[in-house]
Amino acid sequence: MTRPVTLFTGQWADLPLEDVARKASEFGYQGLELACWGDHFEVDKAIADDNYCKAKRELLDRYDLQCHAISTHLVGQAVCDIIDQRHQAILPDYIWGDGDPAGVNERAAEDVKNAARAAQKMGIDVVNGFVGSSIWHLLYSFPPVPESMLDEGFSQFAERWNPILDVFGECGVRYALEVHPTEIAFDIYTAERALQAIDRRDEFGFNFDPSHLIWQGVDSVEFIRAFPDRIYHAHIKDAIVTLDGRSGILGSHLNFGDARRGWDFRSPGRGSVNFEEIIRALNDIGYSGPLSVEWEDARMDREHGAREACEFVKKLDFAPSNVAFDAAFAD
Repeated sequence: MTRPVTLFTGQWADLPLEDVARKASEFGYQGLELACWGDHFEVDKAIADDNYCKAKRELLDRYDLQCHAISTHLVGQAVCDIIDQRHQAILPDYIWGDGDPAGVNERAAEDVKNAARAAQKMGIDVVNGFVGSSIWHLLYSFPPVPESMLDEGFSQFAERWNPILDVFGECGVRYALEVHPTEIAFDIYTAERALQAIDRRDEFGFNFDPSHLIWQGVDSVEFIRAFPDRIYHAHIKDAIVTLDGRSGILGSHLNFGDARRGWDFRSPGRGSVNFEEIIRALNDIGYSGPLSVEWEDARMDREHGAREACEFVKKLDFAPSNVAFDAAFAD
């Protein structure tokens, strides 16, 4: 059996969930990965109202859609980040409050704990998201960065996330970090270091997303093979490097969608990600969860792209073989 093809609703949160569900069903998707913003999945309401999750399930059922994960990227980012004015735009008012950085960090951590409780009420066992990072700004080692500053960043990550992961363990839910620039883990080495920081506890793994690896020069298949027991969810998202001798790989302070950028996201199948080898690697590690399209392509109509992406992933995916092709010649 091939994996369910779902649509992450984060890039559709300007629309009511019912509109997104209707469109996704029409496009051919089998489920939704619900973003914890807009009206798609509101953690505070899920905790306060015992009927909230039931109503969400009923809405999805009307369109014959599954739900395997909710995603708290925006609030999760604020747990470890050094808070500044940018965060106000991505956080709900009850997390931002008066904007005091320590208070924002604390409220964000409590909300991620509640995301685990809400996921349990929703009957799902994976929450995707970000964790933030207090040391991302130290990426380029000038002025020279003492190793002790990096150690402090990973220690802070463990200090803030271990209590959160305790709640995930109590709820029987796993947190899947989307390895990504601006996070404590953004490639294979930093992902390994993040696991070591929390003593490799089972509640913490990864939401595999090749689009954030390819432009860095990180091999997506090698990432899967490095963490075969930690791939808790998978995004299908594409990207392409288009360096022209004028722009740099760091983006040149140009927004996504600007044709002058040295790299950008693309609709699945229209970039440079080798999804064929990714599917084979996911088969090799026994991943049977959803393939969730995170559709981002600033230079393409999103409805056209989301429909095309669904067709692409369904055609792309295949189940592993349960018999050797030359079994007929075995003794």
